[in-house]
Formats: sequence, C-alpha cells, structure tokens
Amino acid sequence: MSERSAADRRADLVSLYRELSDWRCPLAATRTKLVFGSGNADADLMFVGEAPGAEEDRQGKPFVGRAGRLLDTLLGEIGLERGDTFVANVLKCRPPGNRDPLAEEIEECEPHLMRQIALIEPKVVCTLGNFSTKLLSGSPQGITKVHGRPQARRIGELGVQLYPLFHPAAALRAPGTLDLLREDFARLPGLLADARRPVAEAPGVEASQLGLFAEGH
Repeated sequence: MSERSAADRRADLVSLYRELSDWRCPLAATRTKLVFGSGNADADLMFVGEAPGAEEDRQGKPFVGRAGRLLDTLLGEIGLERGDTFVANVLKCRPPGNRDPLAEEIEECEPHLMRQIALIEPKVVCTLGNFSTKLLSGSPQGITKVHGRPQARRIGELGVQLYPLFHPAAALRAPGTLDLLREDFARLPGLLADARRPVAEAPGVEASQLGLFAEGH
C-alpha cells in the first residue's frame, strides 16, 4: 500500500481523466461522453462493470440508470452508499446499440482500468457480470459459477480480494438472480472488514468532489 494521500489520489485520477478525454479509442466516434468513473478516490471498495449504457453515455456517469438505482439500493441494505465506493466500467465508451464489448475494445481499455485500480488501491474489487470478472480474474469461468466467492488476486502490483457479483442489469431481468445478488451483497461487509484488518483505514474523499470526472470539467 502506498503512502499517497487522498488528495494525491484524486489529483492523479483527474490527470488520468484529462488524458482519456483526448484519447481516440475505437468507440470515440460514436460515444456522446466519456464515462470515466466516479466516487471516492480513496475507496476500499471498487465496483467494475461492463460498459456504459445509453443513460450513462448521455450523462457521462457510470450506473445512473435502472441498474445503478438497484446498485444504490443494495448498498443501502448493507449500510453503505455510492460515496463510500468507486464505480467504473471496463469500457469507458458505450458500444453502439448496447452490444457486448468486443475483444479488441476490452484490450484497448484494459490499461486504463488497471491504472484506475492502481491509483485508488481498493482492498475489495467487485466485478459485475461476466466481462469484468473474466478480465480481472484471468479465468474463463463465467459469473454463474464464481459469483459470491472471494478470490485473492494480484492486479498489477496490488493484492486485492476480487468478489464476482451478478450484474444488476441481469438481476432486474430475473427475480431469482436478484435474490442471489442480494445474498452475495450481504457478505460484503464481512469481506471488507477482513480486508481492512491488516492496515488502518485511510480518510476518504467525498464522491461529490469527483463528480467533475463525469461532467467533463
């Protein structure tokens, strides 16, 4: 764990956001806004989804549609809120028609996600759905087999607990999946407590301070 302050982390994330704003990725021509991610720059808990949807593309913010509202509800049920976390996606631009990300698009975006994780240094990374789970676990196993099972992983030089979860969008389509997602969320506080135990918890940065990422300022 580095000794960078929360202010340093936020400054580094701002620099990365500005860098990506000028980045001409394969999807830049069809996106409305870059969806960098938002939340607490010093978060112990990070969520990584798949790609922005239509509403995220319009607002430039991650998880602001129905799936995002469900995410907020599930966090509230375990005593957390969005501002306690950092939320991002594998892709920073919406694929046309909300299609699945292509392998070359994931490869293009992967270094940027890895830099976000390295800067924030979360202790627990929750992958939401198949694409982020397979990318960060390095395993081809799908979310149905691995959901709710913590995995000790190294992401770059950082050791984390990887915690695969069903994507909230999938839970909206299937009540049974929602029940499983809720059960998996209920284990998050204990997982976080265990992950925090070796070191003192650092002070956080309010999510509102990082809203400028999504708004392009």
